[in-house]
Amino acid sequence: MKESIRQCSTLTQPHKKLGGSHTTIIGGRHGKKIVGLISQHAEVKKIVPSVITVKGKSNPGGLIIAKVLRPDERGNLRLLISQGTSSQELRIITTVGDVQSGERIMHELNRMILEYIN
Repeated sequence: MKESIRQCSTLTQPHKKLGGSHTTIIGGRHGKKIVGLISQHAEVKKIVPSVITVKGKSNPGGLIIAKVLRPDERGNLRLLISQGTSSQELRIITTVGDVQSGERIMHELNRMILEYIN
């Protein structure tokens, strides 16, 4: 799997796949690395960050949790990144056009995230 990630990284640079009006990604360096890792997948077309939500008051920082959520009817996904009391949802636009292919990509991306974290 790591070899395929290295091969994909030469095809498209991660910052070219990042778009939308919100460009901040929570999690600092680790959050950006997770988004960069996901953007290296051959079937990920664009990643669009949304607003950052904060629930309650707490010390900033903490454990980063990232998970790719279920696909919509067109095969596009959502990435949820949480750190402490902050969370952010990012839309992952894919090149596939159905739910089954979206589920396959979801499992592949979650596997990539697990390998990165471990």
